[in-house]
Amino acid sequence: MSTFLGKYEAKADVKGRIFIPAAYRKILPEGEKDRVVMRLDDDNDFLVIYPESVWNKKMDKLEENTDEWTPEDELFQMQFVSEAEYLDIDSQGRILLSKKHLKSISIENSEVLFVGMKNKFTIWSKAKYEQTLMPRAEFAKLKREKMSKKALTQDGE
Repeated sequence: MSTFLGKYEAKADVKGRIFIPAAYRKILPEGEKDRVVMRLDDDNDFLVIYPESVWNKKMDKLEENTDEWTPEDELFQMQFVSEAEYLDIDSQGRILLSKKHLKSISIENSEVLFVGMKNKFTIWSKAKYEQTLMPRAEFAKLKREKMSKKALTQDGE
């Protein structure tokens, strides 16, 4: 699968329909161009959109790292999975977000921003995304730390 990257502005119509950027629709895997999985991020105000194959791998990892016979793990699995939902992609390339979901990510003026994140993409309020970005110098410093040869060799690169 290709990588979802870049940022794309879009608008939600009065019903909450939003066009998925054509660049993202093109790289959805064959057989997965009519439905995606959506989940509200637990730490930030954005929606995460997964191709079904990526979501299924996430579910496999969830099963590997939890024990369904442990009450705490069972409740964790239930909450994680129950907060996700399928979104159909219509013939024009749009998804429908409920007013509840638009409100949960602070979309008030219909301006949304799609942001690529490798094997998935996110939907943000454009204003909220811009507020969340760290200052350029701080980002550059963090990038150097995270992308240094030492950091990469620790990850098996």
